[in-house]
Amino acid sequence: MAASPASEKLLASFAQLDPNTWAVCALPIALVVHLAVFNKQALISRKWALLPAFLAGACLVWLRAISQAVPEPYLDEVFHIPQAQKYCRGRFREWDDKITTPPGFESAQGTDAARYLFSVLFPQAASKIGLPWVFSCDATSLRVVNTIGLFVLAYLALLCRREIEARIHPPHSPARWKPFSEYALHTSFNIALFPLLFFFSGLYYTDVVSTEVVIGAFLNHLNRVRRDRSSIQSDLLTITLGVLALLMRQTNVFWVVIYMGGLEAAYAVKTLRPERVDQPFMATLWEQLRFFAWRYSVGDIHDLPLSQAWPDDMLFTAISLVIAAICNPFRVLRQIWPYVTVLLSFAAFVAWNGGVVLGDKSNHVATIHLAQMLYIWPFFAFFSLPLLLPYAIPVVNVFRTLFRSTTPKPRSTNPTSRDVKPSQSSKRLDSSKKAQANERDSRLNPGPTESPSDLSTVLGIAENSKLFVWPIYLLGTVVLSGLIVRYNTIVHPFTLADNRHYMFYVFRYTIRRAAWIRYLLIVPYTISRLMVWGTMAGRILAQYQDECSAHYHTLLPAPFTSYPFWIAYGSKKRQTDAEYPRDISQASAKEAAVAGRALSKSLSEDPLKYSTEPGATSTGMIFLLATTLSLVTAPLVEPRYFIIPWVMWRLQVPAWRLHEHRTLDGLFEGISRDSYLGKVVGYFRHRDLRLFLETAWLVAINLVTCYIFLAKPYVWKAEDGTVLDDGRLQRFMW
Repeated sequence: MAASPASEKLLASFAQLDPNTWAVCALPIALVVHLAVFNKQALISRKWALLPAFLAGACLVWLRAISQAVPEPYLDEVFHIPQAQKYCRGRFREWDDKITTPPGFESAQGTDAARYLFSVLFPQAASKIGLPWVFSCDATSLRVVNTIGLFVLAYLALLCRREIEARIHPPHSPARWKPFSEYALHTSFNIALFPLLFFFSGLYYTDVVSTEVVIGAFLNHLNRVRRDRSSIQSDLLTITLGVLALLMRQTNVFWVVIYMGGLEAAYAVKTLRPERVDQPFMATLWEQLRFFAWRYSVGDIHDLPLSQAWPDDMLFTAISLVIAAICNPFRVLRQIWPYVTVLLSFAAFVAWNGGVVLGDKSNHVATIHLAQMLYIWPFFAFFSLPLLLPYAIPVVNVFRTLFRSTTPKPRSTNPTSRDVKPSQSSKRLDSSKKAQANERDSRLNPGPTESPSDLSTVLGIAENSKLFVWPIYLLGTVVLSGLIVRYNTIVHPFTLADNRHYMFYVFRYTIRRAAWIRYLLIVPYTISRLMVWGTMAGRILAQYQDECSAHYHTLLPAPFTSYPFWIAYGSKKRQTDAEYPRDISQASAKEAAVAGRALSKSLSEDPLKYSTEPGATSTGMIFLLATTLSLVTAPLVEPRYFIIPWVMWRLQVPAWRLHEHRTLDGLFEGISRDSYLGKVVGYFRHRDLRLFLETAWLVAINLVTCYIFLAKPYVWKAEDGTVLDDGRLQRFMW
């Protein structure tokens, strides 16, 4: 069969690729070999190893298209490609004063000179091995740095997700946890397809490499918390990675110091593992508070899985962690001293420089911009729209109910799914719900052997008030959002002046249209926040939560449960009997081998078994704190500032499987298991359907934005028709 003209043109374009562009293929090929051949314990189908090859093809096409359409430096590249070329020639003392930071900190244009040092490594390595033609330090060669960095980022994300799954689900298992789950592999692939990362993988911007270094530091953090005590080698590596992250962008200090340091501080108090004691029945509120303050001080903290946490649980988590850290300062400091060192080094530079930036400080003044924490949630919701699929279940159920109520149902003598006896899983869920109800009742009512007191009445009222927590929380956040919109909406001059960026048009058709639109946007801000947070928590609306996969396991007792208003009654004296997570690094080789075989068998039977659990409440709270600090100090609303928050959030999102939802039973009614549709439905009982939809969604966004950048150039003109920028073509981009 003769090749089509389009295929011939595509092959011809590949044949014209420069040798340095083909270097992009080296890392994907290595990943394919590693995943499909050498990593025999990956427990994944060989087809999953083709994902890096697909990503390589997409990046090659994108890089080639940019090299042909925009061979010269574009926009911020005008400053940074010449600077990198000076470094390639060894002229390290020359510096463009239009770049506002020294080598190692963010510039006014959003990129950094630290990456130039990375770029120099390629030509130096190529010349050492006798292949100087591989990297010529031209625009295309420098752009290849980011393209290769995208593959490194994807692989680091894969390792991070594996460590997250290893820590969350089997806290007592001595297995070394070598397999890559299908969910982890697909998640890392989708992170690489994230439109802002994929787009800038073809340009010489800092975002890809900066994110890569932060994810590398996060992987180091996850490895550190696999054991109770870190080694001095691990501490030194932490400092090195932290300083390197700061050399990429100064706001990375919040992710290295606040996020990772905060997580390790929480882990340090969790490793105290105090012996649990029976809780006495206390007659006064003061006794209750004093008892739990003591328990928090010895490390018996309150830190539930996110799927079980109410807003008041988040408050008590913060209180318990602060008390535990204050009462155990040396243990916490021993764990986090590398992060303190990174923070002090950053503070020393700021004190020496008189600020974060060197050059145009007037346009880069730190500003309290709380509205950033309103904009970030629609950003997450837009790019992760398929992950919000579980929230469509209640909507589907409402329409199905309305449709059935208006359509007469024919009577049938055949048994339906509603007449069949409940499955074992349903029975397990029902029994778990009853157990939870009994546990909830135990908080409210003292046992028959205890006489009610004023304290029990007060605590019972406090516990019943949980029913009003969410309405109060929702009302409070809406009021706060309104105050932020009224007093803290900032429109930066750069946003108004540059119509080459999508954010110019977002502001033009929303916030800048009318004052009432700003307040109306509080509705999507709030809905997006609730859905995005619920997605990270692995839950949807409370009415349907028992049908979601995460709740199959989180109904079990959590090891860190110390709710201060729980009342001991009768024979029940402890809130939880769950074991503390153990230090798996101390397990014997034989013990690890046995656990590893059991782990492999479980994953082969159910690929999602260890991917459905959410993180701890403390993880979500520290993530929110780091995100807030990294954004609210920036007056400019820039989508690239949201990249690292999105990646960190995406890594924490648990899997969701298509259970036999009672709300969807009408959709699958009458479908044979042996039919094609039945097999598809059965396939997604053990895979996350959302990830496949997310891949298609991200690919569609990338196709649209890349096409607009390449095929829709225009000439800048002033209001009077004068041609600007010497008539050079301008292009739309993030």
